Amino acid sequence: MTLLTLQSALGLPAFILIALALSENRRAVSFRLIATGIGLQLGLALILLKIPVFTDFFLILNKAVEALESGTRAGTTFVFGYLGGGDLPFEEPYGGASYIFAFRALPVIIVTGALTALLYHWKVIPVLVRAFSAMLRKTLNIGGALGVGTAANVFAGMVESPLFIRPYVASLTRSELFALMTCGMATIAGTVLVLYAGIVGAVVPGALGHIMAASLISAPAAILISGIMIPETKPQTMGEVVPPVETVSSMDAVVKGTGFGLHMYLHIVALLIVLVALVSMFNAGLGTLPDFRGESLTLQGIMGYVMMPLVWLAGIPWNEAHTAGGLMGVKVVLNELLAYLEMAALPEGTLSQRSTLIMTYAMCGFANIGSLGILIGGLISIAPERSREITALGPRSILSGVLATLMTGSVVGILY
Repeated sequence: MTLLTLQSALGLPAFILIALALSENRRAVSFRLIATGIGLQLGLALILLKIPVFTDFFLILNKAVEALESGTRAGTTFVFGYLGGGDLPFEEPYGGASYIFAFRALPVIIVTGALTALLYHWKVIPVLVRAFSAMLRKTLNIGGALGVGTAANVFAGMVESPLFIRPYVASLTRSELFALMTCGMATIAGTVLVLYAGIVGAVVPGALGHIMAASLISAPAAILISGIMIPETKPQTMGEVVPPVETVSSMDAVVKGTGFGLHMYLHIVALLIVLVALVSMFNAGLGTLPDFRGESLTLQGIMGYVMMPLVWLAGIPWNEAHTAGGLMGVKVVLNELLAYLEMAALPEGTLSQRSTLIMTYAMCGFANIGSLGILIGGLISIAPERSREITALGPRSILSGVLATLMTGSVVGILY
C-alpha cells in the first residue's frame, strides 16, 4: 500500500468526523449506518471498477456515447450548418476556431432528455430505480420513499427524482428530507452524463463509465453523511415508484422529453453566461488588491487554498492540491460543468492520472450555489407546506453533498 493510498484511506474517517462535528444530534448517530455506508461504497467501487464484466460494459457505454454524440452532431449540422459541426465554408485561422460550445457540445442535453423520457416510458429506468432502491433499503436500513428517491437521483436529477415519490415528500421525516436533498447534491442527472463524459473524455479514458460509477457510489455516501449530520429519530416513510411524467406513447415520450431537454439546455446556457460574467467581475475587483505570492488574486485561487486540505484528504498529493482545490472551488461556487472544462484544459502533467481520476469522482455532483435555488424551488413546488424547512436545510445540503463526493474520491484513491 502506497502513501497516497493511505492518504485516501485517512480521508474516509476524516470526512465522517467533519460530518460528526456538524451533526445536530451526535448521540443519535447510528454507527451501523457508518459501517454499512462505508462498506457499501467500497463494495460498489470494487464491483464497478475492478470486475472485468463491468469495466467491459463501461467500454461499451463509451461507444454508445460516441454514437449519441455523432447522432447529435447530425441534428445540429442539419439545423445550424457549420456552426453545429458541418463542413466549413471557409478555412479556420487556427484549430478549434469554429467550435461553438452552445451549438456543438450542449445540444446533446436535448437529445439525452428525449432518450431518457423514452426509457421512462419503456419502463427501463423504473426497473433500475426499484432494483437500486431495494439494495439501499436492505443495506442502509432506510425507508422505501427515501430509497426510491435516492435511487432516482442516480438516474435522473435533483429536479426530477422527487417526482418519483411526490405523494410522500410532504410526510418525509426531517432526516429523510435532508437525505433526499443531499442525494440531489451528491449525484448528477442522466441528461448531463454524456455531456460531462465528452468534456473529460480526453483526459480520463472510459469517462462515461467513471461518471456513472461516481453517481452510484456517491448515493450511499450521501445517505451516510446526511444521516450523521441529521440522524433519524422517527419512523421511516414507506413508498413506491411513481411515474415522474405521464406518457401515452413512445412519440409522446420523445416530444415531452425533448421539451424538458430544451428547458435544461436554455437554463444551462443562461446560467453559464451569468456565472462566468459574475466570476469575471469578481476577479476584476480582486485584481485591484495587492498580489499574493506573485500572482493576482482570483476567486479560483482563493478557493484553491480553502479546499486544499479537503482534496488532500481525498488522496491528492500536496504539490497538486492547490490546482485540485481550485477545481473543487469552481465546482462549489459556480458548477461542476465549468470545473470539468477547466480540468480538461489544464496543461498536460498539471495533475497526475490518479489525481485526475479522483477529481473526476470528487466533482461529480450538483453541490453548488447555483443548484441550490433549483433544488429548493423544485421541492417547494411539490411540498409547499414544508417550504421553510426546505429553505433552512438548503445551504447545509451543499456541504453534505461536497463531503459525500469527496468520500467517493477517497474510495477511488484507495482502489486506484
